[in-house]
Amino acid sequence: MIDVAKRAGVGLGTVSRVVNGGAGVRDETASRVRAAIDELGFQRNEVARALRPGKKSSSLALVLGDLTNPFYATIAKSSLEVAGQDGFAVVLGSVDEDPEGEKRAIQELIGRQVAGLMIVPDQGDHSFLAGAGVPVVFVDRPAHGIEADIVMVDNEGGGRMAADHLLRQGHERIAILLAPSYYTTGRRLRGFRRAYRSAGLTVDESLVVQLPEGTAEAAEKATRELMHLPEPPTALFASTNFLTEGVLRALREVNAEPAVVGFDDFRLADMLPTPVTVVASDIAELGRTAARLLLDRASGTDARPPQRIVLPCALIQRGSGER
Repeated sequence: MIDVAKRAGVGLGTVSRVVNGGAGVRDETASRVRAAIDELGFQRNEVARALRPGKKSSSLALVLGDLTNPFYATIAKSSLEVAGQDGFAVVLGSVDEDPEGEKRAIQELIGRQVAGLMIVPDQGDHSFLAGAGVPVVFVDRPAHGIEADIVMVDNEGGGRMAADHLLRQGHERIAILLAPSYYTTGRRLRGFRRAYRSAGLTVDESLVVQLPEGTAEAAEKATRELMHLPEPPTALFASTNFLTEGVLRALREVNAEPAVVGFDDFRLADMLPTPVTVVASDIAELGRTAARLLLDRASGTDARPPQRIVLPCALIQRGSGER
């Protein structure tokens, strides 16, 4: 700032007012300051600014899983858009199913004086955040050890919706493929079981497949094994979009056509030879809602107790689930 002031021929206070959008600077003087800033490549240090008494950071943080997963990428994109509209930048941290790595990333971000945290939590203990002095919104699943805001999808309702639909089509031997998860796919399984109970039926536990990994390859292998059973399932419910991909690959290979319903939509699902029926949720709205809530908390305009916001799912019938 000293260099900028010298170049523009003004005092430090004038540079500060221009940089921070303050009043009381003539247009001609402000133009000189901005020209000096451009020439010198000056950038405001947001971390240092946030440390000053009375100043707040203009950065939020988002900690989530593997960004190659469209689910996480969509949350990131939509939350960045909402934050940007309010003049906030978002610092991203990607930590996939690693509680200790997640904790280190969160502590590093808190050390950067961010104004708030959005976290897709791992299954570790999050009680260390209770005294962090920064607002936190959890996304997609609750956290352990702390009461805080959460924005999530109706996973249980979506699981029930998928099973109800297949049962109405006359299927009773429905296999469900589950990705490892301490919360989301467990809730989808709970909804699946509720649909069976409501129909007066019993789930065949041999068709409840807990996969070692939430990958398309794991789902592909499991589907091949299911379809080679002496009495294979007549329908399959894939609990994530990655698993749906693996199911479809395997079915093409074994030349079988059971009914298929996936959880979460995916690109080109409606363009396949048999378009895929899915239980869809608005993932972009998940990110937007979390960002809006965090901005309200960070600004101090929302002093309500911790909120639990659950977004609905919808069944999109395209053909694969109506066989």
